[in-house]
Amino acid sequence: MLYDIARPILFSLDAETAHEFSLAALNLAGRLLPAATPLAAEPVQAMGLTFPNRIGLAAGLDKNGEAIDGLARFGFGFLEIGTVTPRPQPGNPRPRLFRLPEVRGIINRMGFNNHGVDALVANVRQAKFRGILGINIGKNFDTPIERAADDYLACLDKVYPLASYVTVNISSPNTKNLRQLQGESELDDLLGQLKARQQVLADRHGRYVPLTLKIAPDLEPAQITNIADALRRHRIDGVIATNTTISRDKVQGVRYAEQQGGLSGAPVFEASTAVVVKLAQALAGELPIIAAGGVLDGRAAQAKIDAGAALVQVYSGLIYRGAALVAECVRATADLPAAKPA
Repeated sequence: MLYDIARPILFSLDAETAHEFSLAALNLAGRLLPAATPLAAEPVQAMGLTFPNRIGLAAGLDKNGEAIDGLARFGFGFLEIGTVTPRPQPGNPRPRLFRLPEVRGIINRMGFNNHGVDALVANVRQAKFRGILGINIGKNFDTPIERAADDYLACLDKVYPLASYVTVNISSPNTKNLRQLQGESELDDLLGQLKARQQVLADRHGRYVPLTLKIAPDLEPAQITNIADALRRHRIDGVIATNTTISRDKVQGVRYAEQQGGLSGAPVFEASTAVVVKLAQALAGELPIIAAGGVLDGRAAQAKIDAGAALVQVYSGLIYRGAALVAECVRATADLPAAKPA
């Protein structure tokens, strides 16, 4: 109800200005109000964690972990913050965020703008939130692709003690050559190094923090099979499908469709869900799938579960629907059968 009033005001602003204003408001709410609890549903077991409901926040909305407590008030079963890089970086020049309201989509070319991993860690330490927190890590734009693993390992070292799980983002279209890491040999090398470091950190900290991989929707079937094989081979704990798409097939003729960047929201639903289906077939329940992409109502969330996902994330849908989307999606997925144990 409140968001129905606020949305026209926010949509009258530049998209990134509205985003910054909303984060600031959520930050303030989180600091002033008592700690929140997730919406009640049948708990879901995945990656050795117990999720109080199936609906989570996707990475990208709160890159620096500045509004964790405010976002927790939406009732999410889990939150994912980031993408964060080892060093602060400004990202791409503005404007770099565009709404496509006719199709309920968003195009962004933010470019991993963030304050750096040390700032995120400080924000997480100050937060009251004690639920499941995923931290999404990436590489700095000026780190050569052949040294990308160094950046991921540096971030993993710093976020490991505070994260419930860590997501390795190799699928943003807004960092040059990043998606090259989805290639068979590149992915094999990266996952091997990350898995080895995970074991070292588990021994050091006395706790096992799962690793997930976030992939793109713009993959051929053979690539999805290769990725699934790599996930199993390296015993990665989960996979997030998917990031934004570079395709414009669903938005031809729509204002801003020509802008470069990743397209999210309703136009990516079919492509991202198709990847979930292919992954589910290839993985055969060996590790859980977290579905993201185009969830703007409860039916879309249920469709992701029906496609083979254990959990669902939302982001663009919040821009168009507000917190009511979370409650609707929790209700829609609350009574669905739990995914196979991973």
